[in-house]
Amino acid sequence: MLTIIAATSENNALGKDNQLVWHLPDDFKRFKALTSGHYIIMGRRTFESFPKPLPNRTHIIITRQKDYEAPEGCFIVNNLTNAIALCPKNEEVFVIGGGEIYKQSINIVQKIEITKVHTSVEADTFFPVLDLKRWKLVFEEFHPKDEKHAFDFTYLTYVKR
Repeated sequence: MLTIIAATSENNALGKDNQLVWHLPDDFKRFKALTSGHYIIMGRRTFESFPKPLPNRTHIIITRQKDYEAPEGCFIVNNLTNAIALCPKNEEVFVIGGGEIYKQSINIVQKIEITKVHTSVEADTFFPVLDLKRWKLVFEEFHPKDEKHAFDFTYLTYVKR
């Protein structure tokens, strides 16, 4: 199963200057719990936003750069089709960004895991608008802001109708 996982604001912002625009420790924990042990597909800029490869995950990096080098254990491909072809067919695979990779994959994934951050922020990268006629909300869990989280947020799980 191919699943998108993302954190977006109310105005579908993902980030600015190749960085997230909020710090939500519980969302990081959820991301780690869901993606650990799985293949993760991402664009080059998303990969480069990490200080190092994420532990216990197989990284597939999409880039048009012919001579791009990544750390050992990471796979480099030139398009989404080739990225998907590298993944096991009987396991959940996560598309983790960025904006362009989400746009390319939104119509072929079976599930979307969104953390909706209840704020609107200035950004340069956005998540595609979901056509709710094509997606069914199957899980929703609200988290109020607290001393570790500057914003309220809600976990939302959608499956293709």
